[in-house]
Amino acid sequence: MAGQIKDWGRALGFADVGIADANLDAAEAGLLDWLDKGFHGEMDYMAVHGVKRSRPAELVPGTLRIISARLDYFPPDAVDAHTVMADGAAAYVSRYALGRDYHKVLRGRLQTLAEKITSEIGTHHFRVFTDSAPVLEVALAEKSGLGWRGKHTLLLNRQHGSWFFLGEIYTDLPLPVDTPEANHCGSCQACMDICPTQAIVAPYTLDARRCISYLTIELKGSIPVELRPLMGNRIYGCDDCQLVCPWNRFARTAALPDFVVRNGLDQAQLTDLFAWSENDFNDRLAGSAIRRIGHVRWLRNIAVALGNAPASPDSVAALRTRQDHPSALVREHVAWALARQQNSY
Repeated sequence: MAGQIKDWGRALGFADVGIADANLDAAEAGLLDWLDKGFHGEMDYMAVHGVKRSRPAELVPGTLRIISARLDYFPPDAVDAHTVMADGAAAYVSRYALGRDYHKVLRGRLQTLAEKITSEIGTHHFRVFTDSAPVLEVALAEKSGLGWRGKHTLLLNRQHGSWFFLGEIYTDLPLPVDTPEANHCGSCQACMDICPTQAIVAPYTLDARRCISYLTIELKGSIPVELRPLMGNRIYGCDDCQLVCPWNRFARTAALPDFVVRNGLDQAQLTDLFAWSENDFNDRLAGSAIRRIGHVRWLRNIAVALGNAPASPDSVAALRTRQDHPSALVREHVAWALARQQNSY
């Protein structure tokens, strides 16, 4: 049955499927230490759920095994990431967010896989997760043999690098488990060295409060002033640690059309995106993971990028259109960006 589940998963588009038991005692101490240090920032739900993340049977009673699956997402036709980051007038969007919202893509396929199992063996108790509940997905994927935790804290695989999503099925089936893979990072710390804000404070330890992905997506309030110049033109997420990782030379591009670039977000100009109205934002990003941050944070992020952009009349003119925005958050970041632009002349 375990072999069949893996075959069914691959037929659904998953790059690989693995099975782990529900014992995460080894990961729990690290989770609690990370929370104690406050590295989760304003992600209060991390602390609220606490050890539910490391105790699957408390989240879903009766859980014996976790079926982990990974799905390649790197868009095959996206403009080169380094080219976009080198263009200060362009907007850099993390490669995972250029296409359709991954939550919907993974959840649908995981649900289909779980229902396929049901059709073969009868009723079994299961729940499907796609970054949607307190789940230690990297630790579970590591236990299930899908790869190892890299120093940047993402899962790495020798054949696929790290450009993939993870999803899980919690089940009460007593399936045989897979063997974890050894760590292959060695002495390399390229991801730590490249991080623009030095958010990887130690191997395998991320201070989310400094991470550009956290700052542009999870943080609801003002971006710390001292970190804004370090963000460059990254308006949604950050891929630097993945782009520099040697293992990603083996990465595969997405096989599913869901992750094809939408709205030209792989090379859009900052001033163009900043001009989007709230209706534009909601309409054009329907079905995108980006939509969940809302228009205000979208403008906040782009304002910072415009402040970091090469000085130009176009950037100043764009920023001035939002000087009197109803949101104090937007006005604050616009004022900062305008001062940066005007001081560069």
